[in-house]
Amino acid sequence: MKIAIIFGGSSYEHEISIVSAITIKNVVKKHTLEFIFVDSNREFYLIDAQDMKSKLFSSKEYLKKGKKLTLQKKGFFITGLFGNKKIEFDIALNLIHGRDGEDGKLASLFEFFDVKYIGPRIEASVISFNKLYTKLYAQSLGVKTIDYRLVDINDKRDFDLTYPVIIKPLRLGSSIGVSIVKSQDELDYALDVAFEFDEQVIIEPFINGIKEYNLAGCFTQEWCLSIIEEPQKEEFLDFEKKYLDFARDNRVSEVNIENSLKERIEECFKGIYGSLFMGAIIRCDFFVIDDEVYLNEINPIPGSLANYLFDDFDKVLEEVATNLPTQKNIKIDYLYINNIQKAKGKA
Repeated sequence: MKIAIIFGGSSYEHEISIVSAITIKNVVKKHTLEFIFVDSNREFYLIDAQDMKSKLFSSKEYLKKGKKLTLQKKGFFITGLFGNKKIEFDIALNLIHGRDGEDGKLASLFEFFDVKYIGPRIEASVISFNKLYTKLYAQSLGVKTIDYRLVDINDKRDFDLTYPVIIKPLRLGSSIGVSIVKSQDELDYALDVAFEFDEQVIIEPFINGIKEYNLAGCFTQEWCLSIIEEPQKEEFLDFEKKYLDFARDNRVSEVNIENSLKERIEECFKGIYGSLFMGAIIRCDFFVIDDEVYLNEINPIPGSLANYLFDDFDKVLEEVATNLPTQKNIKIDYLYINNIQKAKGKA
């Protein structure tokens, strides 16, 4: 199977997407990969696999070495003097973190141009990209979430909080713009930092030493669930630590927890995934408080697709690629207009 990895994007997480793409290149062994880079101007470039090094992008050398592409019906094309040459692949894989990849833009383009792809569909992207929508979605399914306060950039800051709290931009991942606030004196600065990245933020209680567990997976003809990992915790993983975390390509160890807790985490994951995330490999991060499972966040395009949590990542890719949701073919027959024209003719 030939997979086109789509990465980059016009996003604060642009560099992390590059790291993920390079990692996937090293991880996938059984499938052929093409690499299509989306630069900050949202231009597409075909990148040779042997050139997949971070410096190619930071130095903008991709402008010389890469081949510029256009997205058209059924795929990507190189435009030349003698017509368009299609880039042949079996399926595209959306590996753009943050804006463009996780907010539904790329999914919309792929749906519109009829390109088969692995990744969250439009509705799944919209819900998981926004932390408020994620909480409301989880709560509608009976999955618990941490209490929160939604704050707009224009709101007064005269609210009372019980400290410590954690402040997160509403539509960002990778811990960008995230701060732990331990007193009222630190609040204004932390809000200013978060509002640099988004006009709305979520404030949650920060619970030191909380148990956190990560589970990835997908549904094809049956459930394909990864091991459950307990990430190594400091106070929280900042951008730099998560940047390095996205480059992981070695399988991690499964956490040793009771079967009953494992089953509850898996059931929460299955409920969240449902039919909404069909066609995507996602990772959910859970908290456990007083033996109750809470959803922390949905990662619709996790770093390096959480390859390190699976025994056979190549097989997972193949299973998803061969069990994708399909769009209904709507036949346009102009019956309504034709009937009106006939009626006018009789009149």
